[in-house]
Amino acid sequence: MATLNINSTFKQNSGYEIPLLGFGVYRTPPEETAKACLEAFSNGYRHIDSAIAYRNEAGVGDAMRSSKLPRSEIFFTSKIPKSTNYANTKAEIETSLKTAGLDYIDLMLIHSPFGGSAARKETWKALVDAVEEGKIRSIGISNYGVQHLDELEKHIAELEAEHGKGKGGVISVGQWEVHPWCPRNDIAEWCAKRNIAVEAYAPVVRGERFGEKSLVSLAGKHGKTEAQILLRWSLQKGYLPLPKSVTPSRIKENAEIYDFELSAEDMATLEFSEYSPVCWDPTVTGLD
Repeated sequence: MATLNINSTFKQNSGYEIPLLGFGVYRTPPEETAKACLEAFSNGYRHIDSAIAYRNEAGVGDAMRSSKLPRSEIFFTSKIPKSTNYANTKAEIETSLKTAGLDYIDLMLIHSPFGGSAARKETWKALVDAVEEGKIRSIGISNYGVQHLDELEKHIAELEAEHGKGKGGVISVGQWEVHPWCPRNDIAEWCAKRNIAVEAYAPVVRGERFGEKSLVSLAGKHGKTEAQILLRWSLQKGYLPLPKSVTPSRIKENAEIYDFELSAEDMATLEFSEYSPVCWDPTVTGLD
């Protein structure tokens, strides 16, 4: 496989590059967010994954400015909580920009498929228009099942028919809980066929699988922690892992995953048939 490093990126369908390694701030207290992000920047991370629901976009924005790094070198993601309607989504985008203190958002995702079919279409249209306005560069979804993804393709085709070619938008990124015990192969295959980046949250399974025989064995073999093995697995599967921490030593450790490689045999020992998410799982919900 191609040699990876902390600066490796994926070219999205939007045309913009996204760093493969992200830094998550889910449940990071607002007052600790800026410090954690600055620690991440000092360890080479250039991709921060936030959301309106996390209530810490302001801290991320503060860290981006305090870091003195060029804005173009930092990839900032936020998320619309759920689909509602066009006007509400446009207002949420404006609030997100203002809260973070940014001129544009690199990636805006719809956080979940909740809201119903009509609302999902309106919310997507609002994101597409925000891209045209230069407020967002790339758009995508989170926690959608294949049934929601298929519906989104229909919505994109409908929007093109209603408003003209190119007016349906393009899906650049999808984000899900993905790890060996929740591999989501059906979703990963759907995305791979369309060059959609798959971001993996909870990539170290919240530590709940530490101690598993295969994981302990690989950690010993490579002289790495179990978390580092899982993050490397994610990268080698072609995913974009989003580890989170407020602990400086762990932030550093989670970025030290480029000096070893898992063999095909190693990867095979982390192939499981079970489906055991440790977070919420909106992928299984219906269309309405």
